[in-house]
Amino acid sequence: MKIVCVGKIKEKSLATLIQEYCKRIGAYTKLEIVEVDDIMAPQSNSDAQNEQVKYKEGQAILSKIKEKEFVILLDLKGKMLTSESLSEKIEEIQTYHGSQITFVIGGSLGISQEVIQRSNFRWKLSDLTFPHQIVRLMIVEQIYRSFKIMKNEPYHK
Repeated sequence: MKIVCVGKIKEKSLATLIQEYCKRIGAYTKLEIVEVDDIMAPQSNSDAQNEQVKYKEGQAILSKIKEKEFVILLDLKGKMLTSESLSEKIEEIQTYHGSQITFVIGGSLGISQEVIQRSNFRWKLSDLTFPHQIVRLMIVEQIYRSFKIMKNEPYHK
């Protein structure tokens, strides 16, 4: 399992929480987090300049995805899932597709069309908008919760 994301975690407390969930996930599967550089995009950028930033970040993301990987893209236009549904989705992919699952978290400007086209499933985490660093924490927590659900193990609520 892999998470490809734009940018680095700058807040130490957030990085510590993410590492804790990654350690917990390690009891079930190997999880790799791959960071690609985010590109500075001043607010004075034109729409065309912002599209260029998304394109460059998208190319960096795509360079980290292998052909046979099943890509779950975090996308505001995706499908919302419950924790149980996500657990079922992960189990289904592992059972029937036999491919590595790769979650993709885009940058602050969003995702390029090329990454959207490469995705196998678009997942909407919430109707709310979150900074992509916080989304990373939410994703690792949900991956951990998914494995607990799959294994019928307790998880405090």
